[in-house]
Amino acid sequence: MPSGRVKWYDAEKGFGFLSHEGGEDVYVRSDALPDGVDTLRPRQRVEFDMVSGRRGPQALRVIVHEEPTVAQDRAPRGGPRHSPDELHGMVEDMIKVLESTVQPELRRGHRPDHKVSSRVASVLRAVARELDA
Repeated sequence: MPSGRVKWYDAEKGFGFLSHEGGEDVYVRSDALPDGVDTLRPRQRVEFDMVSGRRGPQALRVIVHEEPTVAQDRAPRGGPRHSPDELHGMVEDMIKVLESTVQPELRRGHRPDHKVSSRVASVLRAVARELDA
């Protein structure tokens, strides 16, 4: 199965292009996305099945290999909520993660690498969702 990255994707228009590691860009329509995925973000890693169409390669089915986007990361409200004690522990853990991974890099005058930033952002969004629930 070929792999690559999202070059760009327009959720309103329902299509975009993937950069194929082995060749030319691959056209992707919204109906090729997995269930529950409404959009793709630039540089997101993907695998896909493709065919050659009149205008070039086209993705038939896409498998996303990274964390969900912010829009997908929002859980529906009304789900199970954590107790205040559990939420307190989540906030403490979040602070420890920020102090141990993000702050040292910022003190050195550098931003944390993308992989670390993505994971920390995911934790922050999860805690924010829980606070907002």
